[in-house]
Amino acid sequence: MKKYPWWKAMMDYGIVLPATIGLLPVLLILFLVASLDTGFPGIFRQERIGRYGKIFIIYKFRTYHSVMHTKSAVGKWMRKYKLDELPQLFNILIGDMSLVGPRPDIPGYYDSLKGNDRLVLELKPGLTSEAGVKFRDEEKILSQQTNSLQYNDEVLFPEKVKMNIDYYHNLSFKNDLKILLRTLSVLRR
Repeated sequence: MKKYPWWKAMMDYGIVLPATIGLLPVLLILFLVASLDTGFPGIFRQERIGRYGKIFIIYKFRTYHSVMHTKSAVGKWMRKYKLDELPQLFNILIGDMSLVGPRPDIPGYYDSLKGNDRLVLELKPGLTSEAGVKFRDEEKILSQQTNSLQYNDEVLFPEKVKMNIDYYHNLSFKNDLKILLRTLSVLRR
């Protein structure tokens, strides 16, 4: 087991704390919009697998109508620009997540890995990752499959694990910066 790099904590708190303070008005507006659009409160909470396989609660802005269980128009817009992910800044501040690391998944995936693949669990889940950038349109990719669950389990998830293991073995400040810059360039599109 690797010791968690000190520079990751410095990067996380050095970027996320001022960003959260600066974005607070935007976060409040998005919370109000999500609450009006999908029902109060406009925050979605879900169990995800964190570092060492521990379960934590992830926060997102709600994008589905609470009664009809359909994606809202505002929710589609928020998801397109990944604005629904902004509450995860608080997950980073409380130490459950990092800016860069494997995207957190629901129970039954990362916690079920075997052998060398379990190294992924030594990393904090991230707000962004190389796999997150590559599969940015995962929802669209899955919607085009005959059996989306099977495709996810047999194609997408194994590829993400491979990419996250590569990230683990090449963990560096420089790589994290590259992934952050790649993420920002993709979000501008």
